[in-house]
Formats: sequence, C-alpha cells, structure tokens
Amino acid sequence: MHVTEAPTLFPLPPAATPSDPGAPPVAERLRALLAEDLGFHGRRASAGRHGWHPFPAKFPPALPRRVIEVLSRPGDAVLDPMAGSGTTLVEAQRLGRRAIGCDIDPLARRIAAAKLDAPDPDGTAAAGREVLAVAASRLRGDRAALERDRDRRFDEATRKFVDYWFRPAQQLELEALAAAIAAVPEPRTQRFLEVVLSSAIIAKSGGVSLARDLAHTRPHRVASKAPKSALAVFESRLRRIRSRRTGRDAPPARVLDAPAADTGLRAASVDLIVTSPPYANGAIDYMRAHKFSLVWLGWKTADLTRLRRRYVGHDAVLDGGRSGLPGRCERTLTALAALDRRKAAVLRRYFGDMAAVLREMARVLRRGGAAVVVVGSSVLRGLDVETHLALASLAEEVGFEVIGIGRRRLDRDRRMMPARWGAGARSQIERRMHEEHVLGLVL
Repeated sequence: MHVTEAPTLFPLPPAATPSDPGAPPVAERLRALLAEDLGFHGRRASAGRHGWHPFPAKFPPALPRRVIEVLSRPGDAVLDPMAGSGTTLVEAQRLGRRAIGCDIDPLARRIAAAKLDAPDPDGTAAAGREVLAVAASRLRGDRAALERDRDRRFDEATRKFVDYWFRPAQQLELEALAAAIAAVPEPRTQRFLEVVLSSAIIAKSGGVSLARDLAHTRPHRVASKAPKSALAVFESRLRRIRSRRTGRDAPPARVLDAPAADTGLRAASVDLIVTSPPYANGAIDYMRAHKFSLVWLGWKTADLTRLRRRYVGHDAVLDGGRSGLPGRCERTLTALAALDRRKAAVLRRYFGDMAAVLREMARVLRRGGAAVVVVGSSVLRGLDVETHLALASLAEEVGFEVIGIGRRRLDRDRRMMPARWGAGARSQIERRMHEEHVLGLVL
C-alpha cells in the first residue's frame, strides 16, 4: 500500500562549522533564544501552506522559523523526526535550508509532501475542476456501478467503519471523488488533490461525515447531524487552498516513511533538529481522525490500527517497557504506579520510546549541533509527570547537554488543542493543555 522511500535523501556534506565566523557559539545563541518570548501569540498558524489541512497541536510557524534563523545557516540540513503536517519543514525550506522529515502517519506524510513540492497552481485548478466534473457525471449516471466500485474498495471491517460514520449519499460522492483523483496522471497534482479531499473530510466544522470534533481527533457520532455534500465541500476547499509552486532555487526537501527512532539517515549528517513529540498520555490520537480520510485513499482499518500501535505515545503496552530509566523517570513511574499501574506502564513505554528517539537524534546530529524539542506535560491521575524534565534527563543520558528549558504559553485556539480556558473546562485534557516547554539541547 505505502511506499518506503530511500533513506538517503540527497548528498549531505561532512559535518560543517556550526556558525559563521565571529558568531556566538551555538550554546550561547540557544540560551539567548530560550530567554525570548516564545509564545508568538497572535501569529496565524494557518497562513499559506500551513492552512491547507486541519492538524491538531501544530506549533505556530513563527516558533520553528525563529529557531532555524538563530541556530542554522542557509544550506544546512534541518530535521524534524516527528514531522506531522510539516510546519518545521516548510519554514526550513522557506529559509533556504534542506528540510528532512520523518513520520509513519501516511496522511501526515501526504500533507507535508504536498506543501513542500506543490504542483503548478493553474494545472492544479484545472485538474480539480475536471475531478469535480467526472465525479458529478458518474453520480448522475450509473449509480449502481458506483455502488459496486465503492463496495469493492472496502473489506468487511472497513465497510462497517464507513457505514457507521458516513451516510450513503456522502459515501457515493466520496467514492466518485476518490476514483477521479486516483485517475489524475501527474503524481504531485494527484497528491495535492488527495490533501484537498482529506481536508474536506476532516473539517474544523461541518464536514461530510456524522462525526463531531473530528479535526481535534476526538470524534463522536451525531446521528441527527446533516452532513454536507462532499462535492460542494471539496469545491469550496479547492478554491480556498491555493497551490503555489515551490521556487526553483528552493533546496531539496523530502519526507520519509520512517520512525523517529530509526530514520535511516547517515550519522552526523544533520545540522539542526526542531521537533515536537506527542503528549505522553495519547491525549491527541491522530489516527482516530486520519482514518476517516485514509479509508478513501486505499487503506484498511485493520492496517491503520496496527500502524497506530507503533506511534510514540500510544496507550498500547507492547511489552514490559524499558527498565533502568534515569532516576527522575523512575521516581515519576513509581509515584504513578501507586495511583494507576496501567497508566504507569503506558508512561514507561512513552519514556522508552522517547529515549530511543533521542538516541537517534544524537546519532544523526553533527557534533556541536543543536536540537530544540517542544513538549507539553501531562497530568495523569492528578500527577503532573513533568514530561519536559523527564525528556531532559533522557537527553543527558544519550549525550546531549541541556542548555536550558524555556516555557511558552499556548495560544490554544490557534494550536487546535482539545481544550478551553476558564470555568467552562469539562475535562482533565481541557484543564491542563495551557503551556509547553522548549528544551534546548546541544551535542
């Protein structure tokens, strides 16, 4: 189903000097950066390419942009090993850096790749109009044939999922659109139109399914909801999303189907890492929303469920978890186990996963390079697990020097967090996601 790209993205030079002659050392620049106001409140997180598709918990583009400006030079390789929808990658490309991203989420990779290598806007608009025309023609014609094509698309389990969340009218519209997009011959245009279709399904409001709160990855079914026409929403999104061809002088940029703990990159081949790992308690479950689109792009629900179990921060305990973690981590786990042994086991897996990610980051980062990790904490059974301090201890264990930890207040409405301010907050999630920490690391 999915294609694993080659691990060597483009020729990378040997370790470069960390800065221009006369510039302050990277540790000094990083320390000064962490002292800045990193909230970037009022900055639009959905401007330009960043707004092509809803994606929860994106940090504001101004944050990675500032980090990249301060800690790297044009031509440097900037890695986000948990790339998501590509916020870091887009900003790196805009600043003339070579953007490298890794993610095992197939929809995230599609979104990021479309942003980094956008097709010709005129050709995209024409192709989108043709897709709409073909889909509308099929819907007016032999609907029985369209129903047979839809039924052949899904196995039994996937069909149950589709029947539960989508009404028959929207199913046929989505089948017609998905088939028309699959027939588009130019790969970049096809990928872009897949992202448009997905953005019509995973909508911030309304949408074509029976789900509410889908864009925040917390879908619940509302049988009384009146879904919109998939063709109408696709057409609206097509007009709103403006494809802009990447500049010809833009450095190479690629997105790998690779886990953050095993990127496949050469040792010491990256100049800067900027990333944001998931929450420790799985509060934001990306696959719960992404499968609403991915089933229309050829994926089976069983395959997506298996893939979801591999995500960092997932609540499935695959084995006993790593033992012998740093003292801070073990003390937190002991305290949590006294309250909830199951949650402690999940947190142990998270710490073990992140230890492997940080070890890989240390392997691929050149000596003297910096890594910036933006992370939110989690409150489990009333215990703040202080994720930032746990990750700092794990980073030190694999060879990083912790230069400092900054704090940023969340502009939550722009961050698409499942939370609200004030007395109206209804859940632990809504009460705790109000700030993040910015870890500054140097190898």
